[in-house]
Amino acid sequence: MYPGMVENVVPVCSAAKCSNHNWLFLESLAAALEADSVFDHGRYTQYPEAGMKAFCAIYAPWVFSQEFFRQNGHEHLGLRSHKEMASSMANRFIPQDPNDLLVRTRAWQNADISDNSLYNGDLAAALNGITAKALIMPSSTDQYFWSDDSKDEVDGMNNAEFKEIPSIWGHAAPLADADTKTFMDAAIRELIG
Repeated sequence: MYPGMVENVVPVCSAAKCSNHNWLFLESLAAALEADSVFDHGRYTQYPEAGMKAFCAIYAPWVFSQEFFRQNGHEHLGLRSHKEMASSMANRFIPQDPNDLLVRTRAWQNADISDNSLYNGDLAAALNGITAKALIMPSSTDQYFWSDDSKDEVDGMNNAEFKEIPSIWGHAAPLADADTKTFMDAAIRELIG
């Protein structure tokens, strides 16, 4: 909406609009949380631990890629087994406020750069309106934000480059090993000069 305010932009593992597939995944997280009777439509008086654990059990296999699990990636996280992944996610998400997680989930579902009075849902026009020099960096194995979607976005932008992060870490690629961070840093340095 204000293209003159941004000179460079580097979306990493993201999308200009939440895809239908991603929306359904997020809905499963919300449904798991809301199914806990203790949650009581967000008016809980005690912590909805069962709903939060279900949230984490769904989230755990999605944040990383199938290849991550195939290569026993859990070992890089100090875990003995892939079966510990849900509890590892629980350590990260609990005791976050469940209402906060639900609001963030709904915001993610509704993410759309064209959902405003300037573009009125026209994603192609919104992408075309980006004047900043852009470097779009999806992870090669991200299950939320597919590289093909990012390629389509780059095709609709005037001054954008697509650079895929080669990683088995899925959506967590930016948190991966030193080589991945070096790859990303070099790409960003090249963009901003």
